[in-house]
Amino acid sequence: MTVANVTRAEPGEPPPEPLEALFAALESPLLAYAMKLVQQSETAQDLVQEAFIRLHGDFANVRQPRAWLYRTVHNLAANHHRKQRKIVPLARDADGGEIEWPDDAPTPDQALHRLEATDQTRRCLATLDERSRHLIRLKFEEHHSYRRISELTGISIGNVGYILHHALKQLADELKKLGVTP
Repeated sequence: MTVANVTRAEPGEPPPEPLEALFAALESPLLAYAMKLVQQSETAQDLVQEAFIRLHGDFANVRQPRAWLYRTVHNLAANHHRKQRKIVPLARDADGGEIEWPDDAPTPDQALHRLEATDQTRRCLATLDERSRHLIRLKFEEHHSYRRISELTGISIGNVGYILHHALKQLADELKKLGVTP
């Protein structure tokens, strides 16, 4: 069964284009559009690929897939630019070379303090319920997005955020009681 058979056109509307036809028709124009937005070929390709992946996942619900794809690429490019503004380039010296930074290795006292704080954090984590510990593990050890955590656990994305927020708040409160501060 093709994707086109799954979608339904409203009465009086032409039948929707199959996803394959949209890809063939719009891949190059979308790449050109994304390239204008981000000025990096590899990033533009990633944005277009992500837009098509998202369309594939929600194709049956999208009424105007062409416009939807362009809007999605635009939004993804805006997100990319927001993330890039957070990255601060290294400073340069007067000759244009990178500045040599002093060794940032912790002192023995700092290392011991960090080990103690880590141990106390593990103990506080053990006081959380299993579901909260599992979500924290998926988010901070395995670096999954809320969407991926939702897929893995069957918990809605909103509830993943809610549970993580409250678990981290509880963890922070416990650590504060113990005198552990970031």
